[in-house]
Amino acid sequence: MKVLGIVCSPRKGGNTEILVREALEAVREAGGETELILVADMNIAPCDGCGACDEDGTCRIEDDMQTVYQQLELADGLIFGTPVYFLNVSAQAKAVMDRTYAFLRGGKLRGKVAAAIVAARRVGAGQVLGLLYPYFTVQRMVIAGGGIGYGREKGEVRQGVGGSPSLSAVEEARAVGRNVVRMVKQLSGGAR
Repeated sequence: MKVLGIVCSPRKGGNTEILVREALEAVREAGGETELILVADMNIAPCDGCGACDEDGTCRIEDDMQTVYQQLELADGLIFGTPVYFLNVSAQAKAVMDRTYAFLRGGKLRGKVAAAIVAARRVGAGQVLGLLYPYFTVQRMVIAGGGIGYGREKGEVRQGVGGSPSLSAVEEARAVGRNVVRMVKQLSGGAR
């Protein structure tokens, strides 16, 4: 079982990355293999709406999204992390989401397990989860929940609260990793 973590924050080492890494650590502890993509290190252009992918499901834009496509196809599960920027996903997250339109026609994400990690200063985390879940649904992915972490400065989520009243941000992120593993195993009949 392979789970891909995509960190869609422009801040390297920030709260989103910390939480996605915690989720992936829980995946490894549960016996899964992980891969991490830091979008901040990549050149990913926005979708230009050319429609070329409607022909064969392949995006004509040659940039680092080609690597993301390959990793998405190999993964059984996805942990998609984004900070909250003006009550929405980051621009980097939106570019990745829009560019996966190329996968829609061929159903390349169909049946993969997806979960979200959202890092917020104060507000907007629930709204962002409410944007990510329909995205997963449109791609016909199986939603394994999500986690929230609150903190403003880098590293504050390590001591910050999560979206659940009884869990810290780190505990919530780790629960997301375990949920993805559990769902992948259930969908594969426990064989992975």
